[in-house]
Amino acid sequence: MLAPPFCEDKTMDVDVFKESLVQAEPPAVGIPLQALWWAGKGEWRAAHDLLQDQPDGNGSAWVHAWLHREEGDAANARYWYARAGKPPSSAPLQAEWDDIVRALIAAGA
Repeated sequence: MLAPPFCEDKTMDVDVFKESLVQAEPPAVGIPLQALWWAGKGEWRAAHDLLQDQPDGNGSAWVHAWLHREEGDAANARYWYARAGKPPSSAPLQAEWDDIVRALIAAGA
C-alpha cells in the first residue's frame, strides 16, 4: 500500500484517511478511495467524475453506489450495488463510508 505524503510515518487506516481531508489533494491511494476522499470533502461531482470510466471490480462500483445513495437516487444506487455484488445498504451514510474506506484499505486499493 502506498503511504500518503502527508503521513509517511503512519499506517493508513480510516482515521488517518479522515485526517487527510484537511489536505488540498487526496493521499496516494487508488481511484475508489480518491473518490471517497473527494466525497468526504463534500465534492460529490469530483468524486463521481473519477468513477465514470472505472472497472467495477476494484471497489469503484461500490463507491459509485454509495455516491448515488448519498445523492438520494435510490434506483441508481441499487443498480451500482448490484454491479458491485453488494446488497443495498441501509446503514447511516457516514457508517457505510467508513466501512467502504476500511474495506478498500484492507484490499490495498
